Amino acid sequence: MKAGDYVIVRTYSAGVFAGTLVSRKGKEVELKNARRIWYWKGAASLSQLAESGTSCPNECKFPEPVRSVILTEAIEILAVTKSAKKIIESVPVWKQ
Repeated sequence: MKAGDYVIVRTYSAGVFAGTLVSRKGKEVELKNARRIWYWKGAASLSQLAESGTSCPNECKFPEPVRSVILTEAIEILAVTKSAKKIIESVPVWKQ
């Protein structure tokens, strides 16, 4: 993966994020326009979410994107297809 790719990053303790890759240095990953994947439904795994998106976008809980986030304990980085990215971005912003 290279800078500019849309990815899903699973971390050791901060959860899961989807966003545009800025950089990666070892376990440290910087994303821009990143959404936390708080809860998803309609995909069996993060792998399926990265490939196909979710079949239940209105039942997912993805808060609003942050401009930038540095994740210090990345344990998995998945490339996201264009179609899955479109679906992930279409998930309504979850707020409380």
